[in-house]
Amino acid sequence: MSDKQHTLKGKAVVKGVGLHTGEPVTLTLCPAPAGHGLKFQRTDLEGQPVIDADADLVVSTARGTTLGKGDVKVNTTEHVLAALYALGVDNCLIQIDSAEVPIMDGSAMEFVKAIDKAGLEEQDAPRNWWVLKEPIWFETEERGTEMLGVPAPGGEFRLTVMVDYNSPVLGTQHASMYNSGEFRTEIAPCRTFVFLREIEQLAKAGLIKGGDLDNAIVLEDREDITKEDLKALAKSIGREYQDVEIRRNGVLNTTDLKFLNEPARHKLLDIVGDLALVGRPIKGHILAARPGHFGNTSFAKRIKDKIREEEKDPRMFFDLGVEPLFDINAITRMLPHRYPFLLVDKVLTMDATSIVGVKNVTMNEPHFTGHFPDNPVMPGVLQVEAMAQVGGIFALSQVPDPEHYTTYFLKTDGVRYRRKVVPGDTLVFRLELITPIRRGIVHMKGIGYVNGLPAVEAVMMAQIARDKVSEGEADPAPTKATTNA
Repeated sequence: MSDKQHTLKGKAVVKGVGLHTGEPVTLTLCPAPAGHGLKFQRTDLEGQPVIDADADLVVSTARGTTLGKGDVKVNTTEHVLAALYALGVDNCLIQIDSAEVPIMDGSAMEFVKAIDKAGLEEQDAPRNWWVLKEPIWFETEERGTEMLGVPAPGGEFRLTVMVDYNSPVLGTQHASMYNSGEFRTEIAPCRTFVFLREIEQLAKAGLIKGGDLDNAIVLEDREDITKEDLKALAKSIGREYQDVEIRRNGVLNTTDLKFLNEPARHKLLDIVGDLALVGRPIKGHILAARPGHFGNTSFAKRIKDKIREEEKDPRMFFDLGVEPLFDINAITRMLPHRYPFLLVDKVLTMDATSIVGVKNVTMNEPHFTGHFPDNPVMPGVLQVEAMAQVGGIFALSQVPDPEHYTTYFLKTDGVRYRRKVVPGDTLVFRLELITPIRRGIVHMKGIGYVNGLPAVEAVMMAQIARDKVSEGEADPAPTKATTNA
């Protein structure tokens, strides 16, 4: 998925009825500016109030996810939010002229078709990813729900779901989505489901007024139900009786399953829609057992709490397991430093304006012999030197033959030490250009992190100069380049 925010190219209209209200509904998906997020607007109410798609605004999870702000509510939000989230729509105003999102066929497919028809438009703003760096979980014993989030290989958004309703018909089912690209064909068509025995209870509670046999999978696991029971049920919910029968798999003959595990896939669909309420796209793997809207939205709130914690105590995350751009052998071909003064072990990444390098701090380094033997601390000047060497690699990478150039650091400003660095720590330096390189002058700001927290920072300026060669002499040896920090 792109790292840029997206909205719709134009409006998309979906018409249907509300599952529980039975009222006709027109839902319009509208383009929105960068940073807008996903929001609902009740166009049928005075002032056309807007409600953010926000986990903190969940007011009910009974048979669907309801958002509310004051007296204004929007019911059954999960299917349209799942479609928007999975298809990469960051910014959209969802206008609705009733209290409930239309149920359509009980899946997210009609919303996917509407989004595809409108098309997506890239916006000039970065997508605000939330990267899951460490396990996060939620469980509720009374509902049997367990949810766990862990880092995902490759930074994908992955979901794995298990459902178990202690029913001989439904049994235990599993479903997975290993990237958002699978949603359109593997998840979006999967419909909501209900047990036949629940229908009368829901009707008596004033719900499912818009329910029908074509917008849900109806299951039944009782063997003693008769045609007379079905006729009485149809009458109790105000429906005309249809000649239905229950198949061996427990599914009424009014529909066919699209997948053998369609119920589990629909539960996965619901999770996608409820996690959209976090407000940021997620990179991580979510595992859920016996999920429901209460568990989904509670987990979304737990993630929001985690995000707030990180904003108060921001940590920079680096994947130290990636294949390095420059290993120690490549670095020694570029820099002249050798033991005990070579202080960069590898370079992880580098682009046109920044570089990330790593220094592993060990007790075997000679400066710990005298800097403090009983309480070893890496000298601050060596931390800055290590940062300077990372900057030197960036500077020399800008010329085609770096072995023929020298970098001279002209000044160092704004040096601050945030926390001590000791043996066992890994210092990760990230340096970024402050101004474009002109006439060989490189001006960079660097921060060194330990466990994601700043340990040292500095602003440095250096000049790249080609080594002078006397007439008739050969070019300098490849190891001649140096960083004079």
